[in-house]
Amino acid sequence: MFKNSLKVLVRVEKNVNHSRHNSNVAFIGLGQMGHRMVNNLIKHGKTPRIYDVVPSAISSIKGAIPCSSAEEAVDGANVIITMLPNGQIVKDTIIGEKGVLRKIAKNSLLLDSSTVGPQVARELYAAAKAGNVRFLDAPVSGGVVGAQAGTLCFMVGGNENDCKEVEPVLLNMGAKVLFCGGPGAGQITKLCNNLILGVTMIGTAEAMNLGVKLGLDPKLLTDVVNISTGRSWSSDTYNPVPGVMENVPAAKDYEGGFSVDLIAKDLGLAGDAALTISAPIPLTAMSHQLFRTMITYGLGKKDFSVIYKFLQGAAVKKA
Repeated sequence: MFKNSLKVLVRVEKNVNHSRHNSNVAFIGLGQMGHRMVNNLIKHGKTPRIYDVVPSAISSIKGAIPCSSAEEAVDGANVIITMLPNGQIVKDTIIGEKGVLRKIAKNSLLLDSSTVGPQVARELYAAAKAGNVRFLDAPVSGGVVGAQAGTLCFMVGGNENDCKEVEPVLLNMGAKVLFCGGPGAGQITKLCNNLILGVTMIGTAEAMNLGVKLGLDPKLLTDVVNISTGRSWSSDTYNPVPGVMENVPAAKDYEGGFSVDLIAKDLGLAGDAALTISAPIPLTAMSHQLFRTMITYGLGKKDFSVIYKFLQGAAVKKA
């Protein structure tokens, strides 16, 4: 459907429209991802207006304009970015009874970088259009590591000209902006990506657990996998085995990162989307149920790479 629509929009030249670089940005949602994305906006000279329902998340950021409500944050902003846990919270924030859409200036750009599924994105696009606000679904890949380093990839659905206009702002927080097609296309792309992520993390954890229990050194096994056909992001960038890599959740008792709750949510969204078109996704369904089982064991707040410890049968300190 979107095969011929994918266009890589990577800024190479610095000589772009000056006004784009001086957009008045509002950012709503300062969790693991949003906090780091805002810090990168600040590093690139922006002074974003910020809001989160957790006051300490606001006060922990220096160099931004703290706001006491989402409505206050969007007041006067011409680029509004939301990064929130799920589709219902996004809808409540934007089009709910106290939603910010009614407070956003006409012709402003509203971007949702949460992972919410294509149907929610299309609903928000239609509501924004009716209010003369331009909407883009712009979920990201790269996780907390990418958010920290400013190397996120934005997958954007909506109007291509709107995507080009806001590209310089997004490149303050990431390395690539990919225009994927019409409304919802960014979300579809993200769900497909996270489907692969969830399945490959389980496969990586299974293989590492097997090798270690059979007597292999995990670093040696990782080195071999990473120059062989088993290599994936889960093995070479986000390895789930403690002691193999630094600065990944496995090195920090699986704290921070991309939670089990969130990967389970995303795999559930992929399953919902698949049902609408009768697309079989058996490995996704199995992976979804495994992560859901981990939630019942109290591991929902841990990084999803904790699947390694779960498969080991090892005790994990709950978050």
